[in-house]
Amino acid sequence: MRLVKYSFLLLFIAACNSPQAVYDYDQKVNFNQYSTYALFPDYRPGLSQLEESRLTESLKTAMQDKGFSMSEDPGIYVNVYTQQYEQDNRSRVGVGLGGGGGNVGVGVSGGIPIGQMDTYLKLTFDFIDVEKDMLVWQAIVESPFNFDANPQQRKERFDKIVAKALEGYPPKK
Repeated sequence: MRLVKYSFLLLFIAACNSPQAVYDYDQKVNFNQYSTYALFPDYRPGLSQLEESRLTESLKTAMQDKGFSMSEDPGIYVNVYTQQYEQDNRSRVGVGLGGGGGNVGVGVSGGIPIGQMDTYLKLTFDFIDVEKDMLVWQAIVESPFNFDANPQQRKERFDKIVAKALEGYPPKK
């Protein structure tokens, strides 16, 4: 029984640290028609130059794994933009005070936040039909991101984020 409890705890912790994604797409589009892509001409994901390079490398590898090839005459443009935000890590130290007498009791408690805020990245991946100049598919991925991690760890995090985004492509109608 103890093993089951620890297994659920590990699964919960792993789920909290993995990227979360939401997908949307144009239901009228035949996604089998796309096999070539290029980065959007005004591609600026809003990251530092080094982080942008890591993201772009992860994206190129994942697109190739999905069967896409980069082209001067692409079927779709791929654009990514990011938003960074901080969220309370919900770590607290509880403090309580109480007392009573007879049949009456009174208590007061509260939590004191400890630690720093957690940093998250929200990445929006857009696939734009070049010919129609129309958004046909989108993934929004939110993930914890440690900007203090070493370059290899940051690259691995981008690999996970991009994999999570492209998990929903092509959409299953």
